[in-house]
Formats: sequence, C-alpha cells, structure tokens
Amino acid sequence: MLALLPRLTPAAIRTLAARGPLAALLSDPEPHADLLDDEMRRRIRNGEARRRAEEERTRAHALGVRIVDGTDADFPILLGRIFDPPPVLYVRGRLLAAEGETSVAIVGARAATPGGVSLARAMARDLASSGATVVAGLARGIDTAAHLGALDAGGRTVAVLGCGIDRVYPPENVGLARAIERAGAIVSEFPLGTPPLPMHFPRRNSIIAGWGRGVVVVEAARRSGALNTARTAADEGREVMAVPGHPSQETSTGTNQLLRDGAALVRDAADVASELGWEVLATAPEPDTDQVLGAFRKDVPASLDDLRQRTGLETPALLARLSQLELGEEIRRLPGALFLRQS
Repeated sequence: MLALLPRLTPAAIRTLAARGPLAALLSDPEPHADLLDDEMRRRIRNGEARRRAEEERTRAHALGVRIVDGTDADFPILLGRIFDPPPVLYVRGRLLAAEGETSVAIVGARAATPGGVSLARAMARDLASSGATVVAGLARGIDTAAHLGALDAGGRTVAVLGCGIDRVYPPENVGLARAIERAGAIVSEFPLGTPPLPMHFPRRNSIIAGWGRGVVVVEAARRSGALNTARTAADEGREVMAVPGHPSQETSTGTNQLLRDGAALVRDAADVASELGWEVLATAPEPDTDQVLGAFRKDVPASLDDLRQRTGLETPALLARLSQLELGEEIRRLPGALFLRQS
C-alpha cells in the first residue's frame, strides 16, 4: 500500500517498515511526519490509501499479475541485497528466488548494428543453453536480441519494464512479452498504468543491474542507459563486462570506454561464463548464420570492398563486426587490408 503513495521513496518505505507494524501506521500516521508529507498523511487518515491499494490488488488479480515484496519467498535474493531494492515487484510469469546466482544481464543500444544484434542473440542463446537466466529491459535493439536468444534456446529470460506491467513498451514487443511470460518472467516496480517516462528508466536499470551476477554491455553510445546499468552494477559489486568495437562506430564508444575503465572484455558466451566462474561453454553458432562470416570464400582472402558488396553493410558496421570476429579468432587480418576466414 505504501508503494502507491506519490513521492514516497523506496528508502522511506523501508524505514517505515522497520518502525513497526503497518496497522499502527495506518491508524496514526502523525508520528511519521518526517517521512510522510501532509498529503500522504491525509490519504492514510481518510482511507484513500487503503482503497487505492485494494483497487490495485483487484486490477492486478484480474490481469493475472502478482504483487510481491521482500517478505515473499520467491522475491529475488540478490535483488533484495542492492542498496535501494524495489519495495514491491509486479510479476507476470514465475519468479525464482535463488536464480540470481545463475543470471546475467545483456543490454545495449536501441539503435544497434546488425553485428551487435547477431552477437547479443548468439551470446544469450548459448548462455541460456547452459542454464543461465538472461535478464534485459525489453527495449529495441540489443535487449530484444538478448531475450530472443534465450527463447531460441528454450531457456529462461526476465524482462524488466520501466512502465506499468500492463503496458508493453515498445509496443511492437507485445508478442515477445507474451513469450517471455511463458518462459520466465516480466517484472516492474511501477504501479499499473504507469507510462514509460524517461525518469522511470534509472529505476528499471537498477533492477536489471541487481538481478544477477553481472551485466554485459554489447553496444552503447557515449550517452546510454546501458552505461547507467553498468555503472549501477559496478556500484553494487557485480561484474561488468563489455564487447569491444571499432573506434569509428558510434555504438562502440560507450563499450570501449567501459573497457578503459576496467570492465572485462568479452567476445562471446564462453568469455562471459569464464568471467562469472561458470562452466565455459563450447556451444557456438553455425558459422554461416553470421552475415559477415558467410560472405567469405573458403581459403580466399577478401578485401573490405568485397565484403561490403556481399553483405550490403556500411563500412563502419562492417569494420565493427570484423573487429569482433578478429578478436574471436574467426578471421585473420592480412597485409594489404585483406581478411581471411580461419575455418
């Protein structure tokens, strides 16, 4: 009920909960005027806050949504340990309290490159195949690819929203959200009907950062919500990993800066698993499913112009993907600006 009071922060809610039973506060909110302003206390005294909470529970039940808090047995354990955990979670799907130890977030740019989308999807697929839970924010680009990769593997994925759970954003991901609900969970800390306002996404990002063992940023510009997620994860003592990219690529400026700041360099699911102390994965995507790898001819070096014509990619995107493939030792750079596929 307290979570529905306007302007009452999660930290204030925790402080109020520590002071004693909720019933005592509802009967006399005045001793808590240091945390409850005049309007909040008025709503509690006249019963408006209680009625609002009952209406919210009724609506949630009708929508098949559960509302859980830190006292519920399936509230995520690692999430509950962050500095400012959400007071409640609205949930569609199934929570697993202990899954944080085998969870990792994969996030990145909304305006992602084709290579970044392909890498994120393959990374998520291989991690989910090993039993990891993939966490992301249902956003366009890298986050969507991460969810799809986990679903490709028949694995578990969790989507964290920056709006009410009854509103899917972006709207084109309604079908994806339904699939995630069946295979994992969709969660939000915001009341039903809350719109996806920019001010909500830092809170969403803190949940993503705190859900599991670490965060992988696949692509990110210099100013990006994914970087906010990574910094929050670092502040919480979680692992921060980033995929390197070509310096000319705008979506690599953020990830390259993370690497300069000390993030672990990862190229694929095996690198992520190694960083987190999980079993290193041997699974790899079929070579020819990669647009750039498929453009090589067996044992024949290819120039940048050859690859640009065969893939249709613009030069910055092509260079970014070639750099990733070179780091993964799937191609080799030869003198004369030529490239050779290793296998």
